[in-house]
Amino acid sequence: MAFVPIYILILGFTIVVDYFAGIYIENAEGKKRKLLLVCSIIANIGVLAVFKYYNFINQNLEFLFHGFEWSYSIPYLSILLPIGLSFHTFQAMSYTIEVYRGHQKAERHFGIYSLYVMFYPQLVAGPIERPQNLLHQFREKYDFDYERVASGLRLMAWGLFKKVVIADRLAIAVDTVYNNPERHNSISLVIATIFFTYQIFCDFSGYSDMAIGAARVMGFKLITNFNNPYQSKTISEFWKRWHISLSTWFKDYLYITLGGNRVSIPRWYLNLFIVFLVSGLWHGANWTFVLWGALHGFYLVFGLLTKKIRDKFNKALRLDRVPLLPTLTTFCLVAFAWIFFRANTVDSAFYIIQHIFTGLPDIYQRLANHKPVYQYLGLSPSFLLVVISSIVLLETVHYLKRKRNFTEMFLQKPIYIRWAVYYAVVLAIIFFGVFENRQFIYFQF
Repeated sequence: MAFVPIYILILGFTIVVDYFAGIYIENAEGKKRKLLLVCSIIANIGVLAVFKYYNFINQNLEFLFHGFEWSYSIPYLSILLPIGLSFHTFQAMSYTIEVYRGHQKAERHFGIYSLYVMFYPQLVAGPIERPQNLLHQFREKYDFDYERVASGLRLMAWGLFKKVVIADRLAIAVDTVYNNPERHNSISLVIATIFFTYQIFCDFSGYSDMAIGAARVMGFKLITNFNNPYQSKTISEFWKRWHISLSTWFKDYLYITLGGNRVSIPRWYLNLFIVFLVSGLWHGANWTFVLWGALHGFYLVFGLLTKKIRDKFNKALRLDRVPLLPTLTTFCLVAFAWIFFRANTVDSAFYIIQHIFTGLPDIYQRLANHKPVYQYLGLSPSFLLVVISSIVLLETVHYLKRKRNFTEMFLQKPIYIRWAVYYAVVLAIIFFGVFENRQFIYFQF
């Protein structure tokens, strides 16, 4: 509404449709229930298709028609994509699907159902909540609890640190390279790709932390959206740790609907690949996102096809005893796929891939001569020090959280240590944060 006030009618339309659909589905029987569910899904997907995919489909049809030298005159729409449309559309769809499956009773209170769709902490970028977790919380009474509020504020501060100190600082270097990749050599391309790998994680997980923290302050519990994804040992494990609310959404509502793994092996692989193609398209109306999803689908299917061979190979060469090798391999595969996600066009992505390794001898030469490789990006030593220190701190926290209950360990420290850490985080945000007008990356989805 801040940009286009009439856009509130989009939410109003889907809320009314799904509210009544849930009640009618619960009371209906047989084929009528399925018809009502289909109508609800069409209404939600229809809104998403018009605002997010109409121009994309139109552009590709125009290209196809021109290829056959046919006339094509369907106009484009000059519309702004509503912020968070994909997120609250999927959240609304999960409600009607769960009512249809009998896992959730239809919500009769229109205000409470509206709040489920429009709950402000996670409306624009998730986590994508399920009705079983959130709806009942709106009927409960929450008294002030100091520990809960303090916990929520700590999480919000950590999320803000990840966003403005790490993500937005990394964005300066990433944008410089990815907006003009032809002007940069492979050193810049490698550094920018690694930087974007951390930028997108800190940007999105930072938002999730602030959303979960803000809800926690008020007494509401949202699901965890990230769980140290870059410490995964396989691509499959990565997707169990990255954007968990979306991954489980696709698993429960698309993958299982397609048959999951209860089908023939070729069909199982096809189901996995379809899910990742759709996931890529969900992220944006651009072929770069489709290729990103397809690449992850290929990773997963190829990993399943070659698992026995790889296990024998690793055992023969004793690579299975190298502690960090699986994690490093997974990180490199994920980072490579992010090239398609961040590149402005498909041509730009393939240009980066073609040139990213051509300057490796130059990197070695500069390191041998004790010359800094970061000068190609125009980065100052102080900039690089802040970035590297922040990433090291981030991974240290992740490592400690994996080994033990980090929060409990921290709260057991003396009060002067805890408050010293609080002040350090706040001062780091103030002095090292980048406060330019940068929105969250996932707001565009």
